[in-house]
Amino acid sequence: MADGHALRVGFGTHKPPYVFEGEQRGLEVEIVAAAMQAAGLSMKVEHAPMERLQLMLSRHQLDAMATTNARGSVEAHLSQPYLQYSNMAVALSSRQLRIERIADLSQYSVSAFQRARFLLGDEFRQMAQSNPRYREEPRQITRNRLLYSGRIDVAIGDPRIFRYLDALVAEQVDTSQALTWYPLFPPSDYQVGFLDPQLRDRFDEGLALIRDNGVYADIQRRYAGH
Repeated sequence: MADGHALRVGFGTHKPPYVFEGEQRGLEVEIVAAAMQAAGLSMKVEHAPMERLQLMLSRHQLDAMATTNARGSVEAHLSQPYLQYSNMAVALSSRQLRIERIADLSQYSVSAFQRARFLLGDEFRQMAQSNPRYREEPRQITRNRLLYSGRIDVAIGDPRIFRYLDALVAEQVDTSQALTWYPLFPPSDYQVGFLDPQLRDRFDEGLALIRDNGVYADIQRRYAGH
């Protein structure tokens, strides 16, 4: 793709502080945008649920897709990791659930983000496939509602996203209920998947530049309080 044409880059739906849908901001969006700019590239952000983004990429309706990795089974050229999410399991403390390993989730109703069954490793995928009460939601905020209302036992997600969305559901459910977090997963490195390997290489160069010149650290500091 010639310079001057904005790359169509897919990001998931509203998951603050990483992605503020429709606002062109968020920790994740701004890191990718800064790396693109440093590489002399521009991008047009497109939001959709993760399953839809993968379909759009396969149909060449996008040039790249964010928030994926080698486990994500995306047919694309993956960038260097640009961000980590700390995905965890969470339940209402009042339930007193004993969850010490991923396999323990098989006895509970579980709601995760789209493509979690691919992105969180083989053991999690096996649990998801064998658990008839496992579900994936296209919108992060749905999991907050489901958990606080007692409609699911366990939610899977990043604590920063979960806590940020609490304020948006506080009038619908009781978000003052104590939560117990279960650190079942290592931090997840996320990459951008590009259709064009040359654009991937340029993005990687831009990412290295912003790590070196302090721009990356500046973006992280802006969101450190979230």
